[in-house]
Amino acid sequence: MGNISAQDIKLLVLDIDGTIAGESNKISTRVIETVKAAQAQGIHVAIATGRMYCSALHYHAQIGSKLPLIAYQGAWIQDPVSQKIHQHLSVNKEIALKLLDYFEQPQLRQLLSVHFYINDQLYVRELTEETKIYGKRSGITPIPVGDLRSCLNNEPTKILALCQDTEVIDKLLDNLRVQYTPAELYLTKSVATFFEATNPLVNKGTAVRYIAEKLLGLQKSNVMTVGDNFNDLEMLEYAGIGVAMGNAPTQVKARANWVAPNVEQDGVAAAIEKFIFNDSEK
Repeated sequence: MGNISAQDIKLLVLDIDGTIAGESNKISTRVIETVKAAQAQGIHVAIATGRMYCSALHYHAQIGSKLPLIAYQGAWIQDPVSQKIHQHLSVNKEIALKLLDYFEQPQLRQLLSVHFYINDQLYVRELTEETKIYGKRSGITPIPVGDLRSCLNNEPTKILALCQDTEVIDKLLDNLRVQYTPAELYLTKSVATFFEATNPLVNKGTAVRYIAEKLLGLQKSNVMTVGDNFNDLEMLEYAGIGVAMGNAPTQVKARANWVAPNVEQDGVAAAIEKFIFNDSEK
């Protein structure tokens, strides 16, 4: 982090789940007020999430962001006002088919809920209990289609495999990282039960770099990012100040400049107070 001071920070980038939204799926009044106080001091604020674009819009509006919204780990970057899509990078159709074959192996098929995100819609084989819970939290309606191959006229923005058994997800990630190089797929976990695959050029770090350097003309020393999981690592490491939430996995905390209180204790507000308002007692 070096000697970066509060005066250097010009862009604050926030993850949603586990960062600004906890169990309640809502942003607390304290976090909203603190974010808006930062904006009143001239700080740009952006959202960077693994969520669908349509699922993240409400949070983007709540914090009053004037910047494009980074969705799907950065695979989809769109300005909600002008509707301009700054970036849309999808998963190669052949790789999507191979991933589906892998997920539908007999030993995995009954364990996984597989989600294909195409044109900001969610397609599933069937409505599993996990998918229903996911849809309710995300505020979207999954579309059951039976064979997901029928959807692949268009390439998916993201592919997600969901399983309540975290060991299954960890093993899936390990196995597929052997099969696919980083040049073929970007593989990550957004929560312990979510395996996610996107285009290899996609991650939140490159998306934040785009917003900071290309759109705002800033340097990474002007950027502060806050996140809570493995899909936030790249943006935490890119930023001049990378803050991990108190509820983040140990490996994520280890790569951050500072660890905030957890999401239920309004950790984002504490981070803003410490680094942007320069409250040395925080």
